[in-house]
Amino acid sequence: MTVHRSDAIRTVPLKLPETAAAPAAPKGAQLTYRGGPLLTAVEVFAIFWGSAWKQTAADLTVTVNKFFDFIVTSALLDQLAEYSTATLPIGHGSHIGSIVVATPAPAQSVTDAALRSLLQDQIKNNAAVPKPGPNSLYFLFLPPGVAVDQGGSLSCRDFCGYHDAIDNKIFYGVVPYPGCSGCSSNFSVNDAITVTTSHEFCEAITDPIPGQGWYDDANGEIGDICAWQTKQLGSYTVSLEWSNKANACA
Repeated sequence: MTVHRSDAIRTVPLKLPETAAAPAAPKGAQLTYRGGPLLTAVEVFAIFWGSAWKQTAADLTVTVNKFFDFIVTSALLDQLAEYSTATLPIGHGSHIGSIVVATPAPAQSVTDAALRSLLQDQIKNNAAVPKPGPNSLYFLFLPPGVAVDQGGSLSCRDFCGYHDAIDNKIFYGVVPYPGCSGCSSNFSVNDAITVTTSHEFCEAITDPIPGQGWYDDANGEIGDICAWQTKQLGSYTVSLEWSNKANACA
């Protein structure tokens, strides 16, 4: 399911059972620009919360960082250029770093409000975390076993990831560990995390304040229209994204 909130936030929904095909893109889908900001040269910084990212999930940390190194200058960014405007041209970006916050994550679940507080605290007090700018995009990764409560919906029960904005100026994505069949299906953990991350990455670039960038009132953001349709890009599995130009997922 997709969660609807008053601020138009969308999530990566749970995947259909492995025996079912990914849903086709809805007929008549069309993203329209609502006048808000776009991330024209995205600057990605990853925050991995919990000691597991230095222990049992250390290899996945390496995978995610390499994925960001690759994706910010890949053909996926070239594809998003069709959503440039006269004053906001979307181009390649950069992966400017990552950290592991080793303080213990909550044992079972954490709220979106707590994640916002963590991010703001890291920006304010951790010299290794860059200050936000107009192209900054922070990604928060949760360790195995920790669910995210986002507006009353739980990861691995209702969704697999989301993005949002704090005060319309700090843009962030949240990717819980894909430890359930609805968020991993027949993918490996590595592929499941790059599918969800690429979905939110593209949505955050084209609609950083949910509903104020490129948006479809009936179907959501660029990735929502093509949820769980995937392709291989380099050595990574990524989400397809809606193309107005092609009138299809691409």
